[in-house]
Amino acid sequence: MGTKFVTDAQGNKTAAGMKTFNVIIEQDNEGFYVATVPELKGCHTQAKSLDILLDRIKEAIALCVEVDDIIIPNQFVGFQRISVFV
Repeated sequence: MGTKFVTDAQGNKTAAGMKTFNVIIEQDNEGFYVATVPELKGCHTQAKSLDILLDRIKEAIALCVEVDDIIIPNQFVGFQRISVFV
């Protein structure tokens, strides 16, 4: 039996039962990568490498979703880098 796929409102296909989350990745002054999931309050992690970071954020997402009944009211639109004089 094969994997069943569903199509979301934007036309993206994912495996049934899977949910897609947006992850913001930054690098701090000490070289650590920091991942944050805006849709899940308090869901973040850090690591010295991107490979480890991605594994850790997947674990963090699974734990956050397991603990809370997640309702995602907002749809991700995008991000913008803006420069200002400080």
